Amino acid sequence: MTLMTRRTAALALLLAANLCAAQTASPTLRLRGTVQSVTADTLTVQVRGGEVVALALPANLVVSEVYPIALADIQPGSFIGTAAMPQADGSERAIAVTVFPESARGAGEGHRPFDLQPQSTMTNATVADVVASPTGRTLQLKYKDGARAIVVPADAPIVTFRPGDRSLLVAGASVSLSAQKLDGKPTAIRINAGRNGFQLPY
Repeated sequence: MTLMTRRTAALALLLAANLCAAQTASPTLRLRGTVQSVTADTLTVQVRGGEVVALALPANLVVSEVYPIALADIQPGSFIGTAAMPQADGSERAIAVTVFPESARGAGEGHRPFDLQPQSTMTNATVADVVASPTGRTLQLKYKDGARAIVVPADAPIVTFRPGDRSLLVAGASVSLSAQKLDGKPTAIRINAGRNGFQLPY
């Protein structure tokens, strides 16, 4: 067995174990990576770290297209999700921002640790105000348990999403996905994908 085969087999076992645990402790497991191949019922993804994972594709799979927008599109009243890094002065600096469509308002509202980078956080909240600053813009965010101010630098990726379909799932596509163990198999239940080589920031 080659090193890559051993790594792939080990990841498959780890994924299956995590999904088993997720069914009791958390409903989903999140993965990010690049599509390697796709068939009518199977998606193969190379995840962060280089391992390759095969996932079943159910008939009721939900696919969304993620695409870039401008920082200026974020206005008071927007409901957003902001991945950020704590700074030495106590502030937080955004590393990626998702503007949710109105249909997703309130989804995952709150502030929590996030796995995009070590020590990163995620805040899903409503924008109360947008304040210009020398380094970009500062978003004043409010959510049900509190409020935060997050600096968004000019080069931070800003994205939103809209309904997509399986035509987005092609070799080389950047994806993030939620998976569960269904009928004994790791199965993708929701996939966010970029079109024409667009790289998801998360």
